[in-house]
Amino acid sequence: MSSVEPSVLEAIVEGRCPVPFDTLGIHPLETGEDRGRVIRVFVPWASLVRIEARGNLHPTVRVHREGFFEARFPGWTRFHKYRLEVTDYQGQSYVLEDPYRFSPVHDEAELLRLVEGKEWRAHRLLGAHVTEHEGIAGTRFAVWAPHAGNVNLKGSFNGWDARCHPMRPRGSSGIWELFLPGVGEGATYKYEIRDPEGRPLFDKADPCGFAMELRPDTASVVWDMHRYGWRDQDWMRNRVRRHAHGEPVAIYEVHLGSWRRKPDADPGGGWEGWLTYRELADELLPYVRDMGFTHVELLPVTEHPLDQSWGYQTVGYFAPTSRFGSPDDFRHFVDRAHQMGLGVILDWVPAHFPSDVHGLVYFDGTHLYEHEDPRKGRHPDWGTVIYNYGRPAVTAFLISSALFWLEEYHVDGLRVDAVASMLYLDYSRGEGEWVPNEFGGRENLEAIHFLRRLNEVVHAECPGTLTFAEESTAWPRVSHPVYAGGLGFDFKWNMGWMNDTLEVMHKDALYRRWHYDRLTFSQLYAYSENFLLPLSHDEVVHGKASLLSKMSGLDAEKFANLRLLLGYMFGHPGKKLLFMGGELAQRGEWDHSDQVEWHLLEHGPHSAAQHYVRQLNRVYRGEPALFEVDFSGEGFEWVDCHDAERTTLSFIRWARDWRDFVVVVANFTPLVREGFRLGVPHPGRYRLILNSDAPEFGGYGVLVPPEMESAAGRCHGREQYLEFTLPPLSMLYFKRA
Repeated sequence: MSSVEPSVLEAIVEGRCPVPFDTLGIHPLETGEDRGRVIRVFVPWASLVRIEARGNLHPTVRVHREGFFEARFPGWTRFHKYRLEVTDYQGQSYVLEDPYRFSPVHDEAELLRLVEGKEWRAHRLLGAHVTEHEGIAGTRFAVWAPHAGNVNLKGSFNGWDARCHPMRPRGSSGIWELFLPGVGEGATYKYEIRDPEGRPLFDKADPCGFAMELRPDTASVVWDMHRYGWRDQDWMRNRVRRHAHGEPVAIYEVHLGSWRRKPDADPGGGWEGWLTYRELADELLPYVRDMGFTHVELLPVTEHPLDQSWGYQTVGYFAPTSRFGSPDDFRHFVDRAHQMGLGVILDWVPAHFPSDVHGLVYFDGTHLYEHEDPRKGRHPDWGTVIYNYGRPAVTAFLISSALFWLEEYHVDGLRVDAVASMLYLDYSRGEGEWVPNEFGGRENLEAIHFLRRLNEVVHAECPGTLTFAEESTAWPRVSHPVYAGGLGFDFKWNMGWMNDTLEVMHKDALYRRWHYDRLTFSQLYAYSENFLLPLSHDEVVHGKASLLSKMSGLDAEKFANLRLLLGYMFGHPGKKLLFMGGELAQRGEWDHSDQVEWHLLEHGPHSAAQHYVRQLNRVYRGEPALFEVDFSGEGFEWVDCHDAERTTLSFIRWARDWRDFVVVVANFTPLVREGFRLGVPHPGRYRLILNSDAPEFGGYGVLVPPEMESAAGRCHGREQYLEFTLPPLSMLYFKRA
């Protein structure tokens, strides 16, 4: 006869027991004549269980056909450590530690701080951690599911039988935990969530899991986060002291799955064609360094189920995608980047998440992470789910993810996707499809508070790291400090400059004079934010055409226009970003299932375009005037912004000391301007440091002297000028010798 109430016994064997530690393990036995201790074990796959304790093996009694065993120890006055000798139905025996003899792993007050939003490193408490507990090696698991009736742990260690390992609830925190001795790296697992009546709802991947299976499999994977040996100590020490506002920032944006594929890859896509993180470290990073970029920015590598989402529909906020290797492989990638002098920026998506059943949606049978009201909780554009930023534990989860990548993976910055969709309650919604805030406005006050807190915590905890906002509206002070009323980002993407400039470049060059104001308009707001100028993946997909194909004219003019566009971007105030393929004038749109059109480099115009971008980066990084004062009008001065008739414009970029400067002039028409005069600030000899029309870049080769002496005379309101022939569709940089 069992010492357990029949209802409790049935709950255990059916996997619906909310308090398993009240029954399983070692307990006092205080009824009848058998006062002492009782050990209860539930092992569904066991034919026989014996208890190894105090140097002896003790038999157990099967008290339920499903595998519930008991052993009574009359006279035991205290609790003893013990192990289990379990024999399966094939006669194979195993010696195991009993998970239900161990004390709780976490301090309950610490868990309460987490769910109250006062702990910014949820990943240190939740998830699966390879560790030792009470002298025994194993893995501790913890998950937040406050409305669940009970949570069971299932995985490769128990034959995916969730009944084997019910988890322990921790007070009022809503967190369930279990230490599994003997379980280590590589084990796969999920959480079985049950409702208060014990009915199974979902099998969920671990929200704080450090690794996941390769899609289409969706289980989390135990990973030891403590064994990797970093070699980027110099970079990390210098990062703390670095301030990117006064440094060159030229970012190469990359989708890892389609930058380059293995030679025998299926053109239609597939895992066989992907380079691994380690192969990318050997191939991508040297290429980025050779091209002269300062940073590589990765489209989301947080785990995601759908290739076609490019990573923007995340389910694993703490797991680098297994498409390209293990967590340590990704650490190796970042480590190598730092050793090569390259920063690493990750695209990070706290704006929404997919409704895949193994993910965060309806996590514990309630709308735990998302809003219940679809007017606030569903994204109409992407069919995704929106976070409830008013719930402290949810914002703590997201901020923990941000810190995790910056600290555990040494990532240097986060580009926050779709910020505009977070800021406005009526984003992409019609009348009656959204809920005003408490003051009747359209601003999402909870999201604003979250973004400010995110940036405050990131900059306080990880000095020297950067945050970038993809924000496409006129929301004020996105990149201003929180204490000054801003959102606290370091940089904002300048979508206005990008849209205006690309529109001009698409126009027939002879008619650009009618759109000249779009080239000069950016200076009216250029210093309202700390802007980054993006020519990103979003502009070369979904029928928008590649950068080269956007340019007007026949083929030679398209190449000239592309050189002009890039030269204008590198001369214009603001940090720079170019998506892969743009540097070699790719002809086709980006296709996530293929690779950059590397074969084009066999043709002169494309290899010349690549050479031009390499040279642009060299000039940019070598001239402080082009990057030191990006966010103040003191670093920029128009020479001529009124020449709409000839569609030329010219300006000066000043360095911080006001002694170093670069004079930039552009011709946006296909006409040669002979006898062109350009006012310069000081007399002297001027050297041509960049000419987009040079034959080495595929240009027409209109002769511009490599050096020339300024002449006295009034021009553009100045007392000195240079006179030369201005090539068609060209961008020239001059520096006083």
